[in-house]
Amino acid sequence: MPFMIKSCALSGVAASIVHTPMDRLQGRTFLEVQRKGKLLDFVLDDGRHLLSHLGMSGGWLLAEREVTQKHTHVQFAGAAGYLAYVDPRRFGHMYLYDQARAAAKLAELGHDLLAPEFTARYFKGSLRRYPERAVKVSLLDQSLFAGTGNYIANEICAHARVLPHRIVKTLSAAELGKLYRAVSTVIDGTISRGGVAFGGGYRDTQGEKGSGVQNLVVFYQEQCQLCKKTPVVKTILGQRGTYHCPRCQK
Repeated sequence: MPFMIKSCALSGVAASIVHTPMDRLQGRTFLEVQRKGKLLDFVLDDGRHLLSHLGMSGGWLLAEREVTQKHTHVQFAGAAGYLAYVDPRRFGHMYLYDQARAAAKLAELGHDLLAPEFTARYFKGSLRRYPERAVKVSLLDQSLFAGTGNYIANEICAHARVLPHRIVKTLSAAELGKLYRAVSTVIDGTISRGGVAFGGGYRDTQGEKGSGVQNLVVFYQEQCQLCKKTPVVKTILGQRGTYHCPRCQK
């Protein structure tokens, strides 16, 4: 539903999040909200785009009354209510761009994991672009796979029974196929449970947390939830916590 903006309020700390002046938004209308990877794309009726990255703890709330929740940094008032950006850790950021700059920014990202273009051919070809990389490092590369996050990459490797530390060039064709199919397993399970919310993390537009953590098999797990018997091993790969089951993953 379109959202006509009557006014926009920014908190005193919003400068760390809003990197471009949101001038002349009063009277404008958000026509739709699209998404590519981790970027939300609010399309305005004058052709501009407000690109919003949620960071680790950001989220947009829809409410009938003004949102007074702590850590509300940006808030739009409209005829239908309020649209507010809440971010406790302030790692999110947003930019107001014209159509050309928005298109250029979005073009920096690879295909979204849910896009029709995200085919097995695209997935395998993208991984093979960097044959000397560890699998998980490439899975986290947003220029290849828009929307992957640390828990998603760990879980993809687990469901494919592939060690996240494996070098891409050592993967067989069968293993590449398992990794591709594991993407759907992880994403579909997350969506069906309303998302994965860690402490202080993601909430939907009504402020509700998803229960996708119940689907996790290795990430932040003490015991592998695939074999139900092996302690999960945590290492550091590419400066990120990395989890695997030494029994299930090779």
